[in-house]
Amino acid sequence: MENHREIDQKWQQYWAANNTYAAEENSDKPKFYVLDMFPYPSGAGLHVGHPLGYIASDIFARYKRHKGFNVLHPMGYDSFGLPAEQYAIQTGQHPAITTENNITRYRQQLDQIGFSFDWNREVRTSNPDFYKWTQWIFIQLFSSWYDKDADKARSIDDLVDHFNAFGTAKLNTHCGEEMDFTAEDWSGYSEKKQSDILLNYRLAYRSESMVNWCPDLGTVLANDEVKDGVSERGGYPVVQKKMMQWSMRISAYAERLLQGLNDIDWSDALKETQRNWIGKSKGASVHFQLDGHDEQIEVFTTRPDTIFGVTFMVLAPEHELVNQITTDAQREEITAYQEAAARKSERDRMMDTKTVTGAFTGAYVVHPFSGEKVPVWIGDYVLAGYGTGAVMAVPGHDSRDHAFASKFELPIVQVVEGGDVAEAAVDAKEGKMMNSDFLNGLDVKEAIAKAISEIENRGIGAGQVNYRLRDAIFGRQRYWGEPIPVYYENGIPKTLSEDKLPLTLPEVDKYLPTEDGEPPLARANEWHTPEGHPLETTTMPGWAGSSWYFLRYMDAGNVTEFVGKEKVAYWQNVDLYVGGSEHATGHLLYARFWHKFLADRGFVTTQEPFKKLVNQGMIQGQSEIAAKLLIIAKLPGGGDKDQLPDPSAIQIFVSKSWGEIINGQSDGDLTPIFDTINEILQKETNRQKELNPEIKGSLSLGSKTLTIPFNMNVEYVSPNHVLDSDRAKVEDPRLLGDNCHFILENSEFITTPEVEKMSKSKYNVRTPDQIVEQYGADVLRMYEMFLGPIEHAKPWDTKGITGVSNFLRKMSRLFENLSNDEPTADELKSLHKCIKKINEDIENFSFNTSVSAFMICVNELTEQKCSKRAILEPLTILLSPFAPHTAEELWEKLGHAPSVTTQEFPTHNKDYLVESSIEYPVQFNGKTRFNIAVPADLDRKGIEEAVMADERSAKWIEGLTVRKVIVVPGRIVNIVVN
Repeated sequence: MENHREIDQKWQQYWAANNTYAAEENSDKPKFYVLDMFPYPSGAGLHVGHPLGYIASDIFARYKRHKGFNVLHPMGYDSFGLPAEQYAIQTGQHPAITTENNITRYRQQLDQIGFSFDWNREVRTSNPDFYKWTQWIFIQLFSSWYDKDADKARSIDDLVDHFNAFGTAKLNTHCGEEMDFTAEDWSGYSEKKQSDILLNYRLAYRSESMVNWCPDLGTVLANDEVKDGVSERGGYPVVQKKMMQWSMRISAYAERLLQGLNDIDWSDALKETQRNWIGKSKGASVHFQLDGHDEQIEVFTTRPDTIFGVTFMVLAPEHELVNQITTDAQREEITAYQEAAARKSERDRMMDTKTVTGAFTGAYVVHPFSGEKVPVWIGDYVLAGYGTGAVMAVPGHDSRDHAFASKFELPIVQVVEGGDVAEAAVDAKEGKMMNSDFLNGLDVKEAIAKAISEIENRGIGAGQVNYRLRDAIFGRQRYWGEPIPVYYENGIPKTLSEDKLPLTLPEVDKYLPTEDGEPPLARANEWHTPEGHPLETTTMPGWAGSSWYFLRYMDAGNVTEFVGKEKVAYWQNVDLYVGGSEHATGHLLYARFWHKFLADRGFVTTQEPFKKLVNQGMIQGQSEIAAKLLIIAKLPGGGDKDQLPDPSAIQIFVSKSWGEIINGQSDGDLTPIFDTINEILQKETNRQKELNPEIKGSLSLGSKTLTIPFNMNVEYVSPNHVLDSDRAKVEDPRLLGDNCHFILENSEFITTPEVEKMSKSKYNVRTPDQIVEQYGADVLRMYEMFLGPIEHAKPWDTKGITGVSNFLRKMSRLFENLSNDEPTADELKSLHKCIKKINEDIENFSFNTSVSAFMICVNELTEQKCSKRAILEPLTILLSPFAPHTAEELWEKLGHAPSVTTQEFPTHNKDYLVESSIEYPVQFNGKTRFNIAVPADLDRKGIEEAVMADERSAKWIEGLTVRKVIVVPGRIVNIVVN
């Protein structure tokens, strides 16, 4: 439609004014809850990759509404977070202002695409009316413990009653460390001592933890926020550091999180990611006595059968015993190694399997079976938070242990037959035991059971199930987050009473940590209770609000509960969740944990929050790469290095062909380009010397000329990769204006296209605004679906967008001369083929093939010159989930009152799909000469008669004898002649 902007605005205003997409309250309809992953509203707004999942979920939500469901399809904002805080630190602008501006921009973009969101239920995590209930949930977690016998969370009051009656006797709970005291002991403890003990059991607790500390951001980061030793946001260095920190005891739910994966419709890949992260393993806990010390080192091993292959121990550099057992002779080396390890993230330490490092503590343990002394080392491939932070090294049968032993010339003993352990570790999941005393000759499985039995008999350990999943660090040393509702009375952490919620963010003079390294909230005046007790200064992490926001949508206006019981009973959980797979080990795991906890305490009625999950693929951007010359300062005669020219004061870019010649990728004469470059460098050298006469050097390309890739802003590059260098120099703040030089080829500067992640940092972002302005919202919606399967990554390419635009115009033309005539069989067939395909595709999330089906149907109807209401009315409803603005306009053109969204979705009639005729290729001696259509119900004899009666057959049998007529029903007719 030519007037798409008017049509888009007309129907968006209608939907908003009539509350078209509001979910019904107290409905008798079946419910369906469709949810998009909570977006963070960035200042850059949406690019074309962001709406991909939203469009898919919107199609499904609209489809379910047509199918008679009461659909809840809400939207809100994950509006706490580091970006707004970093901007506040840089500019002094309050994060709330930045966030509000970003949300306004986001909302404008979402509205113009025509999503069927119920905006009456919008939530924002930074709104005190919302985070009051996040704080309330924290209090429930703080006030709960995990009862292993009941396999659920219970009130902390029940645990206190147990301590009063039995102490720790008869107690089976998930806790930080095993404790042993009587009821009399408990009653005699001080309030502080009792508080410390309860923190060992609470699901939200405070303890000294090893964390990812980012000094530049002034906060603790989660593991999934750190990559290659730096913060994912900003690229700042991250170190390992011990801090008093709030944590969540998600480890108590490890087995339930694992088993719950069997009950939800998620992709196998995503489930496997969570299974690996939870990391269940069966084995044994074994204690090794330290030689000359009272302490023991506990290890967990999945292969206790290999215990006779232990030739050394490795502790994590942060292990609590390291400093205690290190000898004076090894102290300096150990300290230096610990400092180096602290500068690496846990992810880096796990991933770097090639670099082998370690240091000897000087201490030994006594092997529990052989009695031999075994040296104790530290190595950064062992992590304090995994297992016990110690491993019994079996270099004969573990590759990392083998590499360690080889590097430091430690003994390697083979204890399972097969292979040569002198060359490499032998993966020995099967085989006979050797060099293993009482285990010799046993198969591996038999040996594991025998080893565990003997370990337990000797009292040096026990069989055990372990999980890799660790408790989640909860506190963040930053301002823009939910305040943790805790105060300290005589050093005892206590939660605020519920009537004191929400605890709102205070005003601060700066958004940085204090000069003493305290979190920004410590800057607030009077950050204490009315009684003068200090309040907690850390805030909650970004995942706190997103772990339960989907429940708030069910009852967004409730001021007395986080969600009403009757609303939970009706909506239950999310039926369809659409979002990125990158949240597998963060948000999705935390949300499942909180949901199971809330179920334990009777606040929700289901065990899993998200029944079905669809991961949309990434839309990749096309970057435009320019070759930037690497300029150096050269001082041929030697001298003061401080007087060298400044290479960063000039930029030189060379067009694509020149860059390829310079880098040796193609042949060519470099003389003209070097002349140009040297002339530019000489002029810049002279300019700098005029400004500073003491400069003695010159700018140069050096002895080895190199270029580095530079992402040009795609806004300045034409579709055929020609850069508007004049505009770029003026508008791009990264370029140096007059000190930026572009060396052209044939009067143009050519860039090199490259497909990358669409990202602001790559300068390859395309916004949906441009597409909506030029083609309309419905073209954007259908084109994004047309790009390929929803779950696949695909590059953004607008070459085919005109095809979608033409299709919608072509469909609209069918409505120009509407008719009430009865449709033909062919018209009904075209329609019902499309109905069948669209219904199947939507249920299977195959939206790309739906667009193709629409195009085929409209092409057929156009050829049939169909403008009949009986065909176009159901076709309009069918189109509505995909192109809602167009569908509303056409529905009105058909003479119906708005809105098409309330119409029942069409279902196909199989009778219209029955073929009335079949087309046969007719062959003579195996060569096809023509095709013939015959009634579908003809038998072999009838088909043969029809073919022989066709005048075209006479041509090919003239003068020949028909020897045989072969009829393959439904496929082919072959006439044998000679």
